[in-house]
Order: sequence, then structure tokens, then C-alpha cells
Amino acid sequence: MFTTNIVPKMLHAIMNEGSTISLLRCLVQLQFFGISLAAQCLLLAVMSYDRYVAICNPLHYVYIMGIHRCVQLAATCWFLGFAIPLVTVIMTSKQDFCGPRIIDHFFCDLVPLLKLSCSDTSPVILENILLATPLTLCPLVFISVTYVYIFTTILKIPSTSGRQKTFSTCSSHLTVVGIFYGTLVSLYVVPSDGHSLNANKVLSLLYTFVTPLLNPIIYSLRNKEIKLAFKRYALKIK
Repeated sequence: MFTTNIVPKMLHAIMNEGSTISLLRCLVQLQFFGISLAAQCLLLAVMSYDRYVAICNPLHYVYIMGIHRCVQLAATCWFLGFAIPLVTVIMTSKQDFCGPRIIDHFFCDLVPLLKLSCSDTSPVILENILLATPLTLCPLVFISVTYVYIFTTILKIPSTSGRQKTFSTCSSHLTVVGIFYGTLVSLYVVPSDGHSLNANKVLSLLYTFVTPLLNPIIYSLRNKEIKLAFKRYALKIK
């Protein structure tokens, strides 16, 4: 959803040295961007809980993480991911936009869009802080706590090979969490005067395009069939 929502319009703007978009389409893009961002945060937290149960409570894993529980958790993530950004989008749509109509970004992000408003944007900014900050930081804190328990459990495993094998089950998830939250915190938590607008664009590009591009590769590296396919491809090249 990140790439489908943003990249086609971005490529069109690059090829034509600029592009136009209606306010309605801009708000729709902002909504789907918010859905993707919120759902990603929540789903990463659910995945950390899955790893926690599998490693710290393996005998009850099938009971705790049954298909119904997985469906409930996934549905909750997507519902909250849709509902929370919708509040921001509705409040943004009520703003009066005038003056320069140029968004200095490659997609309709909230801050560049609000800079075009002639109305008082403080209610939108306050609402976004009150909703987006817990939505971003609470999953990060939850992930950190679960991995403290996971690492504690792994260190209690007597054999080195057992520790390595258990830790490898978390490596792909930790890699995605590090890339995603690293860019997200750098962009939205670090003060805006700490980096230039171009730096903001690069950081936005990382989690809207690069991270989704790497996700299938990162999550597939431990797959035996994928490893075998890579080996066969490498032998053909040689």
C-alpha cells in the first residue's frame, strides 16, 4: 500500500518535472498513507508478540496464537489503522487552502499540506500529536519490552547452536523494525530544524519505498526454497 499509493504519482512527477493533484485526491493519498503507516506500526507489535509467545511460552503457542486470535489481532490493526488517520484527514479537509498551491514534497504528507492552509492549523496538529504519538511510540515500547523477555529467554538456552537458531527466528523482524522505526523517529521525533527539507524527503523515501521493497527479501531469506533458488542462480552466473 505504501508503494502503490505513493510511487506511481511520484514517478509521474519526476518524469514530467512536476505534477498536479486535486485536493480530494491529495486527501485520499494522505488517508492511505496514514493507513499504511498506522497498520505497519501495529502489525510489527503483533509480530513481536507472536515471537514472544513462540520463544517464551512455546508449549502454549498453538493455543494462544490460534487462527481466530490471529484474525482478531490483524483485524484490530487494520481497523485502528483506518480509523485513526481518518480523523486527521477529515479535520484537514475542513481547512481553507489559498496562496501558493505547490507541495514541496513527492507525496501529500500532512506537514507540507498544512503549510498551504490559510486557516488555523493548530487543532489539526494537536489532534495529530495526541493520536499519532501513542500510535507510534506504544508499539515501539511494546516491541522493546517483548524483546527484553525474548533475549532473557534466549540467554538461558544452554547450547550455543540453540541460542543462534532461536535468535535467527527474530532476525528478520528486528531488521524491519530497525529500518522502519529508525527512519520514522528521525523524521517525526527529531526537531524539524535538525535536518533540511531535502533530508526529510530522503527519510520519507526510505520508509515509503525502500523498506517495503526490502520487506519481501528480508522475510524470505530464512526460507529454504528461497535459499536454494539463490544458490542455483549463483551457480548459473558462475
